[in-house]
Amino acid sequence: MARHNVIFGRDQAVQGGANYRAPQFGQSAPTGPAQNTQWAPGFDQQGTDQLEAMYARPAASGVDTGRMTLRDALNAITATLGVIIVVGFAVAMLPTALGLVAGQPGFEAGMSLSMVALVVGVIGGLVTGLVNAFKKTPSPVLVLLYAVFEGLLLGGFSGFAGQLFPGIALQAVVATLAVAGTVLVAFRMGVLRTSPRLNKIFMIAMVSYLLFGLVNIGYVLLTGGSLRDGVIGLVIGGLAVVMASYSLVMDFEDIQQASQAGVPRSYAWRCAFGVAATMVWLYIEVLRILMILRGSD
Repeated sequence: MARHNVIFGRDQAVQGGANYRAPQFGQSAPTGPAQNTQWAPGFDQQGTDQLEAMYARPAASGVDTGRMTLRDALNAITATLGVIIVVGFAVAMLPTALGLVAGQPGFEAGMSLSMVALVVGVIGGLVTGLVNAFKKTPSPVLVLLYAVFEGLLLGGFSGFAGQLFPGIALQAVVATLAVAGTVLVAFRMGVLRTSPRLNKIFMIAMVSYLLFGLVNIGYVLLTGGSLRDGVIGLVIGGLAVVMASYSLVMDFEDIQQASQAGVPRSYAWRCAFGVAATMVWLYIEVLRILMILRGSD
């Protein structure tokens, strides 16, 4: 209806101007009295401003604006977790593959290489993790390098655990995905959310967890045993799974808020780093719980 009014008014204005003559080729339009040059009804200065604002909007065809979207975060997370899974699976299957090729010597060589990968993964993951955590501008290369080291760590640990308890690595993968999927569904339904008070409790729990880990490392070096065995180990492992789940909620909220705030696209790799670190932590804690349970049998 508005378009019809504009066209009709334009025709009226053109036909009603008695002194108007169409300019010939090479001539400029005549300038006459103001009454012969009128705005068409429904097309005033306000309409011109609205038209200019419309042209200033981003195109609806997905033109690159340099801002992070939810798809950017999902792509970065998929790439990071994909590297961890591929590297981890290759390292975990290394003893079996070499054993099929060279028999028992090949299997033993594969186990030795898995232990080397475990140590390299721990050191490399710690270094690249700290760099990514404190780096102001996220770097895709550094995040993917962190994923490689974490894959070495998980592959070596899973291969070692799989030799003690066959099939335990697959059980840990399924349990980890079940926990992460439940957290994601609950988050999407609005059941799980963070709060300032819970964040403070989480930070206190994290500091206590890290201090206990340092004490346990000293105990292992001095006595050869571990404080994370039996019931105590199960309790601590359960608390760690709860903390990792809450950390996953924090990661989801970070992704949601960042995609809505229009932060730079490179921030997607910061989100991917956070999710990857949490998923690695969750998997290790689940695997340790299963090892305690299987060991008690």
